Amino acid sequence: MMSRPVLLLLSLLLAGGVGAQDVGRFAIVGGVVHSMTGPPLANGTVLVRDGKIEKVGAVDEVDVPKGYEVIDAAGKWVVPGFIELHNHTLASDLHDNVFQVNPELRVLDNVDMDGPAARIAVAGGITSALIIPGSGSNMGGFGVIVKTYGKTPKDVIMKFPGALKIAQAGNPEQSDGDLGATRMGMNWMIRNVLQEGKAYHEAWTRFEKGETEVKPEKSTRYEYFRGLFRGDYPVTVHTQMMQVVQSTMRILHDELGLKVVVDHGTFTGYLNSPEFAKRRIPAAIGPREFWYDRQTGRMQGCAAAWYWLGLGDDLIGINTDSPGVPQEELFYQGTWCIRMGLPERAALRGLTINAAKMLMIEDRVGTLEPGKDADICVWTGDPFDPRHRTQVVFVNGKKAYDADRDGIRF
Repeated sequence: MMSRPVLLLLSLLLAGGVGAQDVGRFAIVGGVVHSMTGPPLANGTVLVRDGKIEKVGAVDEVDVPKGYEVIDAAGKWVVPGFIELHNHTLASDLHDNVFQVNPELRVLDNVDMDGPAARIAVAGGITSALIIPGSGSNMGGFGVIVKTYGKTPKDVIMKFPGALKIAQAGNPEQSDGDLGATRMGMNWMIRNVLQEGKAYHEAWTRFEKGETEVKPEKSTRYEYFRGLFRGDYPVTVHTQMMQVVQSTMRILHDELGLKVVVDHGTFTGYLNSPEFAKRRIPAAIGPREFWYDRQTGRMQGCAAAWYWLGLGDDLIGINTDSPGVPQEELFYQGTWCIRMGLPERAALRGLTINAAKMLMIEDRVGTLEPGKDADICVWTGDPFDPRHRTQVVFVNGKKAYDADRDGIRF
């Protein structure tokens, strides 16, 4: 029997949600187009056809075909939909703390789009999100990447598994004395279960290649680890402080060879930036975007420090850890990063193409270029200027939000 959240999701999406409309053909004309594939176009056009981006270019270089609806974006910014890298709000359950490692758990069955959260997220310019378990245990389970608007589950569920969620230190530290109460214990548990999962994957790989006739027994506990060790999706890690971030780098990347994305990365985690840069490990910073450095007596921008200490602008992301910070305030997180010293272009990359690459979905989203999903936001101006807001947001070419039609939600 389906769970109540799944039934609510299906009923809402099959009904088309609020203000749904059919995918059509339209042109966004005259705005400042930030395609994220090159310099912004001061006066650009974006053509959309059947839910995909058809063409992007300067107004005088792109002809609008007959029959296309024209959307006047003069004086506005046109950017890819933002991608939220760390979200708990759109799932009905946060985590399960009976065991410290839970590789068999997943939030796929608990996606809950019934309510204002997704609609407000869209109004904040978010068109995709990684929904993951919470950080009460060392390994919360597997997350799912969703679109924040759609008619059917196929429209909404973008990729599953989306990522494995791990938390090292801080939240999962328990006080009851069980294994995992200390950082030594939790690191052993994380390493141990991943080694078991790797052995499971390798046994199946040998069988599939015909190297052995012994067929391994299927295990729901370890099955999702197969894609993890193939590199099909990353492990996203709630990790912060210099020593804890080093443990993430050493255990998960150096020892186990996994694709790693640092979530949070705050406090003094930025001191690891040079080593992360050598390994090309990305860091998604948030929800805390600044840190008081007691040694120097000054406020330090976290994302800015990762950047200035060597992590390239193609490896920095930004997240809210919603509801830690409301998901619709993702662009405010970017504003704080800029206020504390991160270049604006790096912040915009962190919400778009960098985030897409971290989640391995850059073939579909993150830039405005032909063939990609038409996840497009028209802002009244610079998204990082708090005086501005979204005017129109498209998800898969559908008008998910229109301030004139729906009223200003956020």
